[in-house]
Amino acid sequence: MPKFLRHTAHKYSKLGLRRKKKKIWRRPTGRDNKMREKRRGHPAVVSIGYSTAKKTRGKVMKKTPIVVRNVADLQKVGKNQIAMLSGIGKKKKIEIAKKAKELKVEIFMLNIDKFLKANEKKDKKEEKKNETKTSEVKK
Repeated sequence: MPKFLRHTAHKYSKLGLRRKKKKIWRRPTGRDNKMREKRRGHPAVVSIGYSTAKKTRGKVMKKTPIVVRNVADLQKVGKNQIAMLSGIGKKKKIEIAKKAKELKVEIFMLNIDKFLKANEKKDKKEEKKNETKTSEVKK
C-alpha cells in the first residue's frame, strides 16, 4: 500500500518536509494537477481499491491492540491481543513492563527484557552517584 501524502509535500517544509503532522492527506485539486488526473509517474491518490481487508483492519501484528494506562489495565489483555502503552511516564512504564513479563503479555513497540535491563543499569549508576554525594556531605 502506498503512503498517501499531500501533493508537493516533499517540496515545502510547511507541508510536511520533516514535519509529520503536516503530511496529512488533502485531495489534489486544480485544473492542471497531474496527481488529480492519476497520471503515471505521480503519487497515488486515495481510492477504494487501496483499502485493507476487513479481517486485518485495525490490527497490529495480527493482534487486536488494547490501550494500557496502568497495571490494572494489563489484566484485561487477552490471548489474541497486544498491549499498547499510551502517554505513560518512565516510572509507571517500568512497573507495567515487569508485570507484563510475569503475565507473558506482549507490548507493542517495546522489547521488555531490553527495556528493563537498560533501566537497571541507569538505576545502579544513580545509586552510586547518590552514595558519593552523601559520603561527601558527611565529611
